[in-house]
Amino acid sequence: MSIRVGSSNAGSFPNVRGRRLRISNAIREMSTEHRLHPSMFIAPLFVVEGEGVKDPIASMPGYFRLSLDLLKKEVQNLYGLGIRSVLLFVKVPDELKDNYGTEALNPNGLMQRAIKTVKNAQPELCVMTDVALDPYSIYGHDGIVEDGQILNDETVQVLARMSVSHAKAGADVIAPSDMMDGRIAAIRKALEFEAFEHTGIMAYSAKYASCFYGPFRDALDSAPGFGDKKTYQMNPANVREATREAQLDEQEGADIIMVKPGMPYLDVVRAVREAVNVPVSVYHVSGEYAMIKVAAKNGWLNEEQAILESLIAFRRAGADLIATYFAADAARMLNE
Repeated sequence: MSIRVGSSNAGSFPNVRGRRLRISNAIREMSTEHRLHPSMFIAPLFVVEGEGVKDPIASMPGYFRLSLDLLKKEVQNLYGLGIRSVLLFVKVPDELKDNYGTEALNPNGLMQRAIKTVKNAQPELCVMTDVALDPYSIYGHDGIVEDGQILNDETVQVLARMSVSHAKAGADVIAPSDMMDGRIAAIRKALEFEAFEHTGIMAYSAKYASCFYGPFRDALDSAPGFGDKKTYQMNPANVREATREAQLDEQEGADIIMVKPGMPYLDVVRAVREAVNVPVSVYHVSGEYAMIKVAAKNGWLNEEQAILESLIAFRRAGADLIATYFAADAARMLNE
């Protein structure tokens, strides 16, 4: 059979065979489009008062609330795995909660002490801190409540002061998760005024009113005491709104833009990635973690494969950073 150069079938089978780039492990590795590395992971950590406390979270199998002494050991372990960032959350005792986030401003509060503990234990680790009022609120909402309404501007003032308090304790990146309007500009202004111009902001710009946060709220006892969070968290049906919020936060001074949750919102990650010029992070949230854990326990899927496949999906969608409760597990797998 004669073959004519430039024939109409030159660009089709059998001349083009996609499997040539899948034929061996070496070639598959060589042609991989997206990769994972432990330095891309942000490890969320839950902190509680006490000593020697490693309190299991029932709805998050294998995850724990840690006292400061065990937090110190955990961050050293994470750093040794190649993880370079942690995101701190604190479980505030009920007697310290009020409607105004007073305890959030305590220079000797649990969050402030947790920041110092991490920086003393591992100075090179990037410490990110949750900034929102729900852990400190008697109502479990992310803002000050008045007549059943969440006050935006009054809350923003507290968030700005809270951010400065975290920066003074040694935080590298402030992570406001509250979804109040205008808080990024206010936080940036407050940080600049207090000479914390090098403190970064990771804005939860596209944080949806999702059912996938349930286990997290159990971990911090921060479920809303009335109503829901739909007046400030976003409608799961909206994408254009996410890009608008992301662009506004970038303009107001955000250094990193967050999308939360993760897997059900990969299209949003892609849309935000194309809309902004700063790094994009995604939060692989507690409900997603719990689903994989429970399915793996029941033998319905391979846990390790499910973890890595989920994480590479975030990279493929455009995420630069991934906050995930699987950070340590994934890092160990990648290091093998």
